This record gives sequence, structure tokens and C-alpha cells, in this order.
Amino acid sequence: MNDVAEVSDESLMLAYAAGDAAAFERLYQRHRSKLYRFLARQLHGNGALADEFFQDVWQRVITARQSWKPDAAFSTWLYRIAHNRLADHWRALQHRPPAPDDADERTERMPDHDTPERQLSEFEERRRLQLALDELPDEQREVILLRLEQDLSLEEIGEMTGVGRETVKSRLRYAMDKLRQRLNA
Repeated sequence: MNDVAEVSDESLMLAYAAGDAAAFERLYQRHRSKLYRFLARQLHGNGALADEFFQDVWQRVITARQSWKPDAAFSTWLYRIAHNRLADHWRALQHRPPAPDDADERTERMPDHDTPERQLSEFEERRRLQLALDELPDEQREVILLRLEQDLSLEEIGEMTGVGRETVKSRLRYAMDKLRQRLNA
């Protein structure tokens, strides 16, 4: 078994399932070119889609490594994954209506609201909010961030911070008042 080619795909997959990352590398090297060509041909030369499916197939191999059993040849299993992925793709396309003939024209006529000016304005608003948050006392900032960003209840915030529900409520109210005042100024 000194020669790499002598080790079967199935033995490599079992070794990979047991934690041998080098075994996966050998499997990948053996099958990557053929698998990619298969996908690219099945997708009529769409390289971007072939890249996506190629990554997806290998990701599924990685995810399923612990449950893999050598019931069939590794290559059979690998291409079954690729076949199923392709079948899902073609099935999904059947349920999508085709794009209208004038889709490109319609798209060009649509106004682009994501302008540099708008991005700058949104950035400035986020910056103003961050500065206003930074000005709050620590206890108020902590409560408002836990409530608004983490969506925690008043009781959960109280448990985390070691204060009662009413104290949390009070800190939240004061923080909101200060933020409104600062942002409306």
C-alpha cells in the first residue's frame, strides 16, 4: 500500500470519516476534474453554476462523512449526490416562469434607489446612532442593546444584569428618551 493509487476510494472515505483529512485530499484530487466536467456538461457550460454545484457536492460529502457506509463504490455515491443536486435544480426551474423577453429593458428602466448618496446617508444615520449610544451611561446602553439587538425580554435582561424587571424597564425608558432627544437635535 505504498502507492497512493493502491488505496481504494472506499478506504480513503472511511479514513476521512475517522478524522484523516489527508484521505479527503486524496479523494478530492482523484475525483475533482471528472466531477467538475460532469457538472459543467450537465449545466450546458454554465461555469458559475457548475462552480456552485461542485462546491455543494463536496460540502455534502463532508457533511455526510460520518454516516457514509461502503455499500457502493465511493464514485457511485459521489455521482449520486451530483445527480440529485442537478435533479433538484431542473425540478426547481420547472416551477419558475420564464423571464419575459423584455426583462433587460424593464430592469434598466427601474430606478436604482441604492445610490452612493443614499448609502452615505444611511452610514451617517448609523454613525449618529452609534455616537448617541456611546453617550449613554453603561447600564442604559447595555439594557437597550440587549433589548433591541438581542430581542431579550425585560425578565431575561434582569436575570443577565442582576437587577429587577422594573429597574430594567426604567433604564430602558431613560435610554430611549436620551436617544430620541439626541437624534432629534
